[in-house]
Amino acid sequence: MALGWSAAHAAFPDKPIKLVVPFSPGGGADLIGRTLVAELSKTLGQSVFVENKPGGGTIIGSDIVAKSAPDGYTLLVSSIAHSVNPSLMEKLPYSTEKDFVPVSLVVRSPNVLVVRADSPYKSVKDILEAAKAKPNRLSYASPGNGTSSHLAGALFADLAKVQIQHVTYKGSAAALTDLLGGQIDLLFGTSGSVGVFVDNGKLRALAVTSATRSSAYPSLPTMTEAGVPGYASEGWYGLHAPAGTPADVIQKLNAATRKAAQSELFKAKLVQEGMVSQTGTPAEYEHFVRAEMARWSKLVKADVITK
Repeated sequence: MALGWSAAHAAFPDKPIKLVVPFSPGGGADLIGRTLVAELSKTLGQSVFVENKPGGGTIIGSDIVAKSAPDGYTLLVSSIAHSVNPSLMEKLPYSTEKDFVPVSLVVRSPNVLVVRADSPYKSVKDILEAAKAKPNRLSYASPGNGTSSHLAGALFADLAKVQIQHVTYKGSAAALTDLLGGQIDLLFGTSGSVGVFVDNGKLRALAVTSATRSSAYPSLPTMTEAGVPGYASEGWYGLHAPAGTPADVIQKLNAATRKAAQSELFKAKLVQEGMVSQTGTPAEYEHFVRAEMARWSKLVKADVITK
């Protein structure tokens, strides 16, 4: 029996691998998943595909992975929401700490504060002045509670001491539709989701949320430079597997992910979207996620981050 089990591990993978993206198509997680699959397929010698399972601020897709067979064939494209949902949501259908095992961090990415091209707000200063003059008059969109867009907006409002309405959507595409249509004023979008609209002139980018300037938007100020001292918030994406997935399978997936993230195709796409590749061991990813959980939990408890 032990020999058969070992042989099964050695043969991994011998069928297609599914990456569950807990967002609708078009956002940063979807971009990372779809950019990864081609490179992972080459390294692993098996088809790797993306399946979008949006809803519940990533909870629906995450729950699917948590309850999947722990064999390495169903993985979660995890994001910052993975670390904040335990403190933001009163009850989850899974345990973030017990029902998943880390594979690897893949990238880190700033959000970009954008408005419509015809918006009267041409700078962060303009937004601050408007928000202070009329509290809760301005609104910002996010593709769900606990997403990097939500957290970036909540942190902005807290540090700037302004009140701005948070409006949630089921994905980046829907949030962008209402921003472009004039129903929403602002969006702290991922580079991958807003880049094309900034490039074609439909959106105006005002600042990046990272502590340093972005390679994709070198002329844009950071939020601190734009008038919100101490501000720093980044999105990130990685891979998790269901708890119980064999250690040697995790190691194979980790090695393949790190190789994929170093490919010329992947790195070229990252630069284009303002993302930075940052992979590592499963243990390093677990440490990173736990640190993020602690950071955002403090802000939730302080009522900085709310539903």
